[in-house]
Amino acid sequence: MRANLSAGVAVLALLVALGAAAYGVIRLRARRGIATAAQRATYDVLHTAGQAAEPLRAGLTPATAGKAVRHLRALVGAAGLAVTDAGSVLAFDGVGEHHLGQIVTAAGKAVEAGRASVLGAGDLPCDQVDCEIRGAVVVPLREEGALAALSAAAPAPGLVQATRETGRWVSGQVELAELNKERTRAMEAELRALRAQISPHFIYNALTAIASFVRTDPERARELILEFAEFTRYSFRAHGEFTTLAEELRSIDRYLIIERARFGDRLQVKLQIAPEVLPVGLPFLCLQPLVENAVRHGLSRKPGLGTITIIARDAGAECHLTVEDDGVGMDPAKLGDNGEEPADAGQHVGLSNVDDRLRAVFGDQFGLVVETAPGAGTKVSMRIPKFHPGVRAGRAA
Repeated sequence: MRANLSAGVAVLALLVALGAAAYGVIRLRARRGIATAAQRATYDVLHTAGQAAEPLRAGLTPATAGKAVRHLRALVGAAGLAVTDAGSVLAFDGVGEHHLGQIVTAAGKAVEAGRASVLGAGDLPCDQVDCEIRGAVVVPLREEGALAALSAAAPAPGLVQATRETGRWVSGQVELAELNKERTRAMEAELRALRAQISPHFIYNALTAIASFVRTDPERARELILEFAEFTRYSFRAHGEFTTLAEELRSIDRYLIIERARFGDRLQVKLQIAPEVLPVGLPFLCLQPLVENAVRHGLSRKPGLGTITIIARDAGAECHLTVEDDGVGMDPAKLGDNGEEPADAGQHVGLSNVDDRLRAVFGDQFGLVVETAPGAGTKVSMRIPKFHPGVRAGRAA
């Protein structure tokens, strides 16, 4: 009797546990179903647009159009969708591929007219008995491209509007891609200008310093030549917009070794570098110009000892960099908008260039901050995000 009672209690407990688990699953499913139909539709559209945007941000090419066309067709809701460019089809998805010759012709006319066109069944004659296509909407994109949505029925106003809006959105993505290319070209031009500005001063001084040791200390002259060669190899490398903080600091160390050969004990250097930030990616040659300016314009005019302090701190999601000298400083009222004195004053060559490149890569909130006063030295600071889209630091060749 007791055994049967115990078994019954165990069965009852199991049923209660299963019931609780089932109730929990039902509640969980109910929570997951809280989103309204409108919210789910918004998510689907944004998710699909995001998948199409990624390849389009690289420009409109057969490869990028091929990756985006399936998602674009989903956005439009068409039976077939073609992306054309200058008399050719970049990519197609869906049904109706045998109409592409007609679509290319219609796309050329739409681009030339600068407005969308709606094609009916009479505009798309076909000898295939089982052809599903009964019309199309062709929308010109920027320059010579077009977006063509093929329909299994006469194009309805909804398809026309969806194709127009999608075409406008695609044009915006392509324009962003072109702006990114322009930004890259501008940064490369600025980098070439920076090299042209800074290098002649350093090269002349470095060779003069090395020449002074050729007879008196040949071994030191040889070491300085090797340091100079490694420095110039890094500075004039032909590839890569970005580098790592570790590589930039290594180049700065070579630069300072050569400068100390010229200044002797007058030039003192203090380093405070957090190891955690050494792998951080940053624009190529954005720290070295600050150090060169500190030597050229802060300490070379100062009698006696001069100290340069380089600090790299770990600040959570950012790396904070500071280059400070205890040199002659300058009047803050003479600084320009970017913390730079007028060009004819011959001061702080390259700071504006570095400031522009930092803002172009990371945003306006990441420009240089310059603190200075006559006789009080100069302190230049910058903030670098540890992780930023598009920043790929590579090693120097």
